[in-house]
This record gives sequence, structure tokens and C-alpha cells, in this order.
Amino acid sequence: MSQDDSFPRSDAPAGVQPNPSSPRSTPPRRGSGTLAVALLFSLVAIGGAGYVGWRQWQQEQDNAAGTATVSALKQSVDSLQSASRASDSERNLLRQRLSDADQVNRSLREELLGQAERTRNLEDAVAKLSEKTLSGHDAMLLDETESLLRMAKERYDLFHDAHGAMAAYALADQALAAVNDGAFSGLRQSIGAEREALAKSEPVSTDASLTALSALRASMLALPLKPTDASASGDEASHWSRITAALGNVVKVQRTNGAPLSVADARFARELTAIDLAQAQAALLASDRDAYVAALKRADAGVTAQFDANAPGVQQAHAQLATLMAQPPGTPVQLGAALGELRNLRAVHALKPAAGEAKP
Repeated sequence: MSQDDSFPRSDAPAGVQPNPSSPRSTPPRRGSGTLAVALLFSLVAIGGAGYVGWRQWQQEQDNAAGTATVSALKQSVDSLQSASRASDSERNLLRQRLSDADQVNRSLREELLGQAERTRNLEDAVAKLSEKTLSGHDAMLLDETESLLRMAKERYDLFHDAHGAMAAYALADQALAAVNDGAFSGLRQSIGAEREALAKSEPVSTDASLTALSALRASMLALPLKPTDASASGDEASHWSRITAALGNVVKVQRTNGAPLSVADARFARELTAIDLAQAQAALLASDRDAYVAALKRADAGVTAQFDANAPGVQQAHAQLATLMAQPPGTPVQLGAALGELRNLRAVHALKPAAGEAKP
């Protein structure tokens, strides 16, 4: 409503009421326009109030959403801070564990270095002990080798036992092969050379020759002597035979033990031949070539002179003696070169430690 419609005019006399039916009481045309404007303003005010209210509500909604977002963000930040604190604590724990592991590794490294040092010292001690053991082992084997070489030389020089000397040389070569020092490896060639010389000097049939000589000595008892009545017949008899026969009837020679003369001569001839064969055996055992051949020649001459040459046993004895004379013992071998070389090597080897100590 406008101010003109709601209040009376101030220029009317007091006490006079306006007449509503008078022409002045009708509202003018511009009053409806004012009302429309007022309504428009009212609508605008209502719209503005609504808009303002809607904006306020929207702001409140936005504020509520922002508050919720802020709360969520705050919660996220809080969770992140918690996680960060947990990470920091875990990091501190890991750092502490790493420091502990570093200390443990350092202590283990020190212990490992100590173990390595002790292991090195132990290896040095074992090496020294091994050197002493090897040196003692080699010294024992060299002593055994020297003893065997000396034994072989003495056995061959005293008894001419080539078989025993070769066996001793074989044992000495085996003992020398077990020596770890290579300085003594060349000595085995010298030992092998002396073994070959012994094998060449020894006749192959020494045992067979000794057996044949023993059989010949035993067969002397059965060999027939030359016949005593083998003198010529009556046509060939001379005056000396007649004189001898005449004196035999006058003077008669007889042994004091009562044995016949023919029996004593046969025993004496067999014993002489057996003695010659025994001397041949002794010379064969002593490797005396000249004495062996001389004894066999004397035995062969005795068999030829005393026994019947037409008998098969005598002919077989002659053949055996000829075979034995064709196989005399070999030339003696000079031993001792390997033994002297071993002693020289050991003497030189014994001077090495003293020279090594004097050099520093």
C-alpha cells in the first residue's frame, strides 16, 4: 500500500470525515502500479532472501562438506603421522639392528682374522712337522739302502753269492724308490748297473753244475777200473815180464790191513777223482774260474788213467766233465760303486742345512 491510501490527507478540516463515495475517494491509476512495484520488490526481496538463504544453505553444505573433508584429511594426516611415526620407529629399530649387525660382523671379522692367523700358524707347524717326518723317513730308508748295499758287497766278496747279492740289490732299489728326495733318484741307475753285472757274471747253470758234480762224485764208486790182466798174451811177453813173474813168486808185497792190492788201488783212484771233483765244487762256489777248470782237468785225467775207457759209465763221465769245463764261472764283479755314491750324496746332503743356516 502507498502512503496516500492508508493515511488521510492533512489539509482536510478537523472533524470532517472524508466521504468514501465522493469522487476523491477512488484510487488513482498509479496506485496499482505502485502495488505492482511493491509486489515486485517483495518478490525480489523474497527471491533475494531465498537466494541468500539458499546460498547460506549451500555454504553451510559446503562448509559441512569441507568440514568432513577437513576431518577426513585430518584423519588421513593423523594416520600418515602415525604411519610416519611407526616408520620412524621401525627405521630406528632397523638402524639399531644394523648397528648391532655391524658390531657382530666386526667381531666376527676379528674372530675370522684370528682364526686365519691361528690356521696359518697351525699350517706352518704342520709343515715343519711334515718336513721333520719326511726327513726322518728318508733318513731311515737311506740307512736301510746303505745297509743292504754293504751286505750285498760283503756277501759277494766273502762267499761269491751272486744270487744273495742280487736279492740285496733288489731290496735296496725298492727302499731307494720310496725316498721322497729327488737327489737320490740317479743312484738307482748305478744299483741297476751293478745288478746287471752280477747277472752276467753268474753262470746260468750253477745249481745244475753243482748237482752234476755231486752225481759224478757218487758215480765214482761204480765206475770200472782198467783191467789188471790187460797185459799182452804169450807171444807179446818179454823177458821183463818173465823176470817180474819170477820175482813175484819169491817176493810178495801185501798191505798190513790185509786188503788185496787191487782193491786198495781202486779205492785210492776213486778217492783221488772224488777229491778233484770236490775241489771243483769248492772253486765253483768261490767263483774261482782257474781252480775250477784245473780241478775238472785233473778229474778228467784221473778218470782217463784209472778207469776203463770202453765202459759206458766212464764215457758218460768224460762227456759230463767236458760239458762242465765248457761252462766255467764268470769273471768276478767289482761291487761298491753304488755304495760309495750313496755315501757321497748323503755327506753332501748333510752339509746343506748347515750352509743354509750360515748364509743368513
